[in-house]
Amino acid sequence: MPCSIKGWDRNQMAARAAQELEDGMYVNLGIGIPTLVANYVGDKDITLQSENGMLGMGPFPFAGEEDADLINAGKQTITELNRTSYFDSATSFGMIRGGKIAAAILGAMEVSENGDLANWMIPGKLVKGMGGAMDLVAGVGRVIVVMDHTNKHGDSKVLKNCTLPLTGKGVVDRIITNLGVFDVTEHGLSIVECADGVTPEEIIGATEATIV
Repeated sequence: MPCSIKGWDRNQMAARAAQELEDGMYVNLGIGIPTLVANYVGDKDITLQSENGMLGMGPFPFAGEEDADLINAGKQTITELNRTSYFDSATSFGMIRGGKIAAAILGAMEVSENGDLANWMIPGKLVKGMGGAMDLVAGVGRVIVVMDHTNKHGDSKVLKNCTLPLTGKGVVDRIITNLGVFDVTEHGLSIVECADGVTPEEIIGATEATIV
């Protein structure tokens, strides 16, 4: 049944995702909602990595202070820190494939109850390629997905099985949506936290995946 429950907005989802990060972590942020996480790191000693060749991303710039040469993987202007370093894409993906990145926070079009992730294409639509997502889900220590719980028609995007081409199979550890926080278990998804004003019963009603 289509769902119209609101829960968290995009910034609240990003702020909740930032709570997953711990001092000393190197973290990659995917495009979409995950890029907002940089604004909510606060005083934590987190180093954000962008696969286009930047280690040590700061928050988004204020209006009028943008530098067109400083962009993230989604081509959005960002800021640098006093410890920021720059390098080529080969070095960047060497970090990812070599297991140097502790976590990736990624967006998704669909995610399944067993942790399958689909976040790179919709058949029939023009796409430029999978990008770095394939390497990220295979190389980082922990994959956190941040996404809307339902599509624009109100249908669940948290599914028993993904219908779109997969980025990775069984790669997702935790899912954060506008309705709550979920862990992937061997028996289905476990509710870790409900979003403000959302009940477990409403989550179950809005979710195709198995909730345990």
